[in-house]
Amino acid sequence: MESGAYGASLAGGSFDLMSFVKQPQTIVRLLCWLSAIVVFATITGEGYVSNNPSVQQQKCMFNQNDSACSYAVGIGVLAFLACVVFLVLDAYLPQMSNAKDRKNIVIGDLIFSGAWTFLWFVCFCLLANQWSKTDESTVTADAGRAAIAFSFFSIAGWAVLTYFSQLRYRQGVSELASNYTDPVSDHTTPYPPQGYQQSPFSQNQMPGGTEYTPPNY
Repeated sequence: MESGAYGASLAGGSFDLMSFVKQPQTIVRLLCWLSAIVVFATITGEGYVSNNPSVQQQKCMFNQNDSACSYAVGIGVLAFLACVVFLVLDAYLPQMSNAKDRKNIVIGDLIFSGAWTFLWFVCFCLLANQWSKTDESTVTADAGRAAIAFSFFSIAGWAVLTYFSQLRYRQGVSELASNYTDPVSDHTTPYPPQGYQQSPFSQNQMPGGTEYTPPNY
């Protein structure tokens, strides 16, 4: 009854790699994974500079605001790990026969995708604001612009993932509702209705088929 709920129409079936890779949700998740790598790798590799050669301590390239760099790196690393986890879950989802477990995965994906859409929006605003106050001649401008650009792309990517998760959740709820059968109104049940049943033998009929006549006294 629940085999097709929450985007798992082939529950218990074999895994098809090519079909999985071609799914829109998989493509968008891979793009979000790539964007996360660009953001945290760019900031980690080129996001810290030292304007004074005599001072070894390096500061964040975004207006020397270390909090901006730390926030972007943290969001990027967690988004990278989440994409890997949800890719594995997406691949394993059609093999799950328990609709409740699939529902929990879809809800978790929906909540996380919505939260990271908001967090990437905050990251983009923070980096763009701090970049507007930064002297580009003292930093690697291409690295800063790349981090800001892919932060913006991540907003769109995670928003699309949120939409896909919401769509899959609604589809699962509607499929469960349409497949539910009220036992009271189900006439296909193998159990006979409770009530009075006539005895297989009539009142005046013997088991052998002969009619019984009571004696007259």
